[in-house]
Amino acid sequence: MKAITLLQPQKIVFGTGCIETFTEDYKKMGLQRLMVLTAPPILPLIEEPLANLKATDVSIEIFQDILAEPTVNDFKKILEVARQFKADSVVGIGGGSVLDVTKLVAAFINSAQQVEDCFGTGFIKAKGLWFACLPTTAGTGSEVSPNAILLDERDHLKKGIVSPFLIADAAYVDPKLTWTVPAKVTADTGMDALTHCIEAYTNKFAHPSVDIYALQGIRLIAANLERAVKNGKDQEAREALAFGSLYGGLCLGPVNTAAVHALSYPLGGEFHIPHGLSNAILLPSVMKFNMPANIKRHAEVAIALGCQPGKNDEETAQRGVDFIYRLAAAVGIPDKLTALGIPQTAVDGMAKAAMQVQRLLKNNPREVTEQDAKDIYNSLY
Repeated sequence: MKAITLLQPQKIVFGTGCIETFTEDYKKMGLQRLMVLTAPPILPLIEEPLANLKATDVSIEIFQDILAEPTVNDFKKILEVARQFKADSVVGIGGGSVLDVTKLVAAFINSAQQVEDCFGTGFIKAKGLWFACLPTTAGTGSEVSPNAILLDERDHLKKGIVSPFLIADAAYVDPKLTWTVPAKVTADTGMDALTHCIEAYTNKFAHPSVDIYALQGIRLIAANLERAVKNGKDQEAREALAFGSLYGGLCLGPVNTAAVHALSYPLGGEFHIPHGLSNAILLPSVMKFNMPANIKRHAEVAIALGCQPGKNDEETAQRGVDFIYRLAAAVGIPDKLTALGIPQTAVDGMAKAAMQVQRLLKNNPREVTEQDAKDIYNSLY
């Protein structure tokens, strides 16, 4: 069995209402200057826990203007706010973009390194401030991954920074924080989490220690996403999605994603399509492309999705792809790139940009050429 490295937060707390555990844990550490990164819709949900901390003389700086697809320049402005505040700790309470920026603020606040010099794997030199992540969407799994994504304005491409120093000191996954997420965001982020699990299970570097997370994540999300989209207050469905997203995040460090994510980056970088939606619209087409490279694994994905076995692995695997098409339609994901305002004339440029994301393409079970990328994009018109 090949070697694998599993890096996870020292503490992972899961459960409805566990934001209170975060405040109690924080008080015990003796930290005094907490930078809170969040978004306006989240503030009403966290007023009481933050008031609880302020009552113990903790100074809190709240920054809530993080864009859905933050750029390098956006990050630098936020970093300057954190430096002026003299933060000694950081917490992110929000979706994937909020959590990614949280990680980077903690890593770079006392560092002379520039964030744009650290794109790729392993370039951050040292651990930064103590930080915690509290996800408010069931999607990116960023709360437990060593990855952070920013949009690099220089070439209009989303890029990843991967480092063990981006692993949170603590992650608190409170499904209650997702109850007010709108149906569309629930759908997009849920499909993102499902993509993490499917790509981790089917890629070249799949490993038994991660397979267990990937398969359980697929089961939970497939069975509960449509329920949560239709009724955001369905507590059982919300908890299942939060768990599925957590499992997807645990797949990201040791195994990571593949061609779906690589092909989705130009959609976000050039056309500012939300990350989850970009993955969702590409997922079934890329699965169909990848199937011949590992039919058995795709058949096992189909079974985890809840499909009945066919007469052979190929038929079973195809049922999995068909299920993804149906699920995407059921939760409102469009099946054409024109529905996202992306003209077919953009295909050549997107394919060229996607080929730069070799960090992920190297994981794909089937080699993706620039022509393959064009064909996959063109299949969505």
